[in-house]
Amino acid sequence: MKRIIPISLPSMGQEEWEALKDPIFSGWITQGPKVKEFEKLFAERHQVKHALAVSNCTTALHLALVALGIKQGDEVLVPAFTWVSTANAVMYCNATPIFVDIDPITFNIDPQEIKRKITSKTKAIIPVHLFGLCANIDAIKQIAPQLKIVEDCACAAGAAFKNKPAGSLGDIGCFSFHPRKSITTGEGGMLTTNDDDLAEKLNTLRNHGASISEEQRHKAPKPYILPEFDSVGFNYRMTDLQGAMGVVQLKKLDQFIDERSKWANYYHQELNKIAWLRTPKYSNEYKHGWQSYVLFVDEEISPIKRNDLMEYLQQKGISTRPGTHAVHMLGFYKNTFNIASQDYPGAYAANEYSMSIPLHNKMEKEDYEYIIETISEIK
Repeated sequence: MKRIIPISLPSMGQEEWEALKDPIFSGWITQGPKVKEFEKLFAERHQVKHALAVSNCTTALHLALVALGIKQGDEVLVPAFTWVSTANAVMYCNATPIFVDIDPITFNIDPQEIKRKITSKTKAIIPVHLFGLCANIDAIKQIAPQLKIVEDCACAAGAAFKNKPAGSLGDIGCFSFHPRKSITTGEGGMLTTNDDDLAEKLNTLRNHGASISEEQRHKAPKPYILPEFDSVGFNYRMTDLQGAMGVVQLKKLDQFIDERSKWANYYHQELNKIAWLRTPKYSNEYKHGWQSYVLFVDEEISPIKRNDLMEYLQQKGISTRPGTHAVHMLGFYKNTFNIASQDYPGAYAANEYSMSIPLHNKMEKEDYEYIIETISEIK
């Protein structure tokens, strides 16, 4: 039987299955007590005052920008190499995403490129903690202290910079619980903030703009009272089914990261022997979350092109993906803003030569050995 190693696989089992019984049998399956419990635990783990669960990270990003007052005519800085939702959220506000090139070593936004992109219209920046490595928020604050910071923490649950957790570094953090992330609720997201006023706005906006939650309304002694709606909000809530699963998954987060870190170090040790591969590089100021393990294929000295390598590994049963995509090279953004691929050389190179290999909590030692052996055989 052919060996198949998927690029990612969520780690779930009996505990998650058992957790779903509570909301199913209670009948409370929309946002309610399980979501509240998940939010409380998430806030404690990420050292923030407030955590607010939402339907996914894209809606989290949208709500964050709305709560910060981003509107038509405003500009928001985003890295040119990220998942498309980072830029899409800016478009949802009728604002303009301004792309900033990345550091080719970390794949994160390059602080030195930020200054050149700031104008009088620039109101916020969305640094992405790509693949689980936090962006250098200190450098960003030093260069642009006037900008609101929305952390795109989609890949960074449990990650940290200078001992401060992702999601506590800027004004608002936005997390994802998609199945490719370290912990999952199927779909789902989380907003984090230490700002009481922002938390209140976010809480209202995620629930149609309602002044009170469904849970509060249903438990109130006067059932005829409906909430006030003083602003246009959205239906971006999380279900209690997801919240129940999130509680279980969150309790495993540090164990998951420790396991991934162990095997990432094994990858480092073995793949560093291959001159034409660059493994992830970062200093000890960072705690990596290891959502993905992303290599860079140096085609100037490699015996095989990146795409051919990915096809070869697929034939061997090893799933791979490009790290992510350069958003400025995608059709809508390229055509709308008249951008050339080489306008952002760091993002262009990452788009063409990055390669994510399997790293998840369902893998065994034999899987890692097989991947390393298969890549090492290429001459």
